[in-house]
Amino acid sequence: MIEAYGFGSMTVMGQSHRNDLKIIDNEIVGNWWRREGHAIYVEDIDDILYSRVEVLVVGTGAYGGMKVTEEAAIAIKGRGIELVAVPTKEAVTIFNTLHGQGKKVAGAFHLTC
Repeated sequence: MIEAYGFGSMTVMGQSHRNDLKIIDNEIVGNWWRREGHAIYVEDIDDILYSRVEVLVVGTGAYGGMKVTEEAAIAIKGRGIELVAVPTKEAVTIFNTLHGQGKKVAGAFHLTC
């Protein structure tokens, strides 16, 4: 599903993206803006929390600059969703592996820092 990732860009299903993005139910939500650029709050992932996913893979950026707030982590776990938050290159590999295994996986990817 995710074909390529490099600092500041990601190719998903043939589409090139230069801004942060989410993938939910095999659909791309591009130009993902958050309340704070380097933090994920509950309102930043409402659409994921109310989808039917088993796992949320968060790409925290090339150098891990984005963090999942404690409030968001609690909400994710409260919905019975497994959270994986790792640098984006690793997140892409994990996301693709889970997707390939048929898991219901969502992704939230920070493409830079």
